[in-house]
This record gives sequence, structure tokens and C-alpha cells, in this order.
Amino acid sequence: MATASSPAVLPISNPQTVAAANTTSTGVGPTPALRSFINRISDSIQSGLSNRRPWSELIDRSAFSKPESVSDATLRIRKNYTYFRTNYLSLLAIVLAFSLITNPFSLFLLTALLAAWLFLYLFRPSDPPLVLFGRQFTERETLGVLIVSTIVVIFLTSVGSVLVSALMIGFAIVCTHAAFRVPEDLFLDEQESPATGFLSFLAPAAPNGGAGPAVAARV
Repeated sequence: MATASSPAVLPISNPQTVAAANTTSTGVGPTPALRSFINRISDSIQSGLSNRRPWSELIDRSAFSKPESVSDATLRIRKNYTYFRTNYLSLLAIVLAFSLITNPFSLFLLTALLAAWLFLYLFRPSDPPLVLFGRQFTERETLGVLIVSTIVVIFLTSVGSVLVSALMIGFAIVCTHAAFRVPEDLFLDEQESPATGFLSFLAPAAPNGGAGPAVAARV
């Protein structure tokens, strides 16, 4: 008596796994280097904001007095910057952001320039080569075009003047406050390392995965 053969079992794949595999194979989505860079920026901002001093100390009117001399003002600026560093950087960022928002054309050019550096050079895989308008660009050609574009945007448009004026206004506000703020009531509990704060994402990352060497090789 012949036994009935069991029907063939078809392999069932997880749709999410297949979608992830297709995304990885086609190169769609952020690269590991870009994800690592964004995570470092996020961690740096959170670490910097955690070291922010209370704004009530910054604007305490009872702690303001005229400096006795230029050396006294310089000493106050150094002490106040060490204590209110995160607050001062936040003020600079606010002034810079306000200047760019009130100049939308400069904001658009600066955003486009930053996106070009990120996606055309820093986080773009070196293979395959960059192809634009039916022409292939080598790494050196891409870097040259980006450098020339940066020079044109910064020095031949309103972007440079907006950035310089915003930074000058921000530095004037910070230095004026730090020179008139009496720092005798300020005490530092611990010294921060140079790599902490809003700019710590610019420091070399620890070798954790393959994203770091890829970015370092381009830089």
C-alpha cells in the first residue's frame, strides 16, 4: 500500500527581515558612520546641557558691579567663562540661530552646503564613485568642488557676513556679562574634561565598530 507523500513545506521569511535586507543591499537609509555621528552629536548636546548652570545665577542683578581695571575684567571673564561655559555657548547658539532665521537665504545656502559635505563626501561610500549628470567624479574632484563651493558660499554671498556679525554680537554679549558679573560666589565642583560639552562630537571617537575608521579615512 503506497503511502501518501506529505506536501512540500515552503520556507516562510519574516517580512521585516526581508525589508531590512533589501534596504541594506540597496544602500537606502543612513550609513553606520552617519548614525554614529548623529548619536555623538546627541550625546554631546545632552552632556553639555546637563552641565548648564541655573539661569537665575546668570542674571542675578545683585552680583553685578563695575570692574576696577582691565586686568580685573579679564580675570572675571576667565572665571565666569569656566563656570558659565555651557550657558555662554547656548547664548551664542541662540544669537547665531536668530541671525540665520532672520536671513532665510543665508540659512538655505548654509544648510545646502552642510548637506553637500555630509552626503557627498563625509558619509558617502567610496565605492561606487559619485555620478552626477551622467559624469563620474573621483574623490579628489568631489573634494575640490566642495572646497570651491564652500569658499563661494562663505566669502561671495551673505552667509559670511551673517555668521561674522552674529558671532561678534554673541561674543560682545558674553564678554560684557562676564566682565560685570562678580565671580566670588561661584564655585566649581569639578573640572570638566576638554572633550565634554557641545563640541565633543568633533573629538576622535573610540574604536567601537567600523564607522570611526571610515570617517577618519575621509577626513
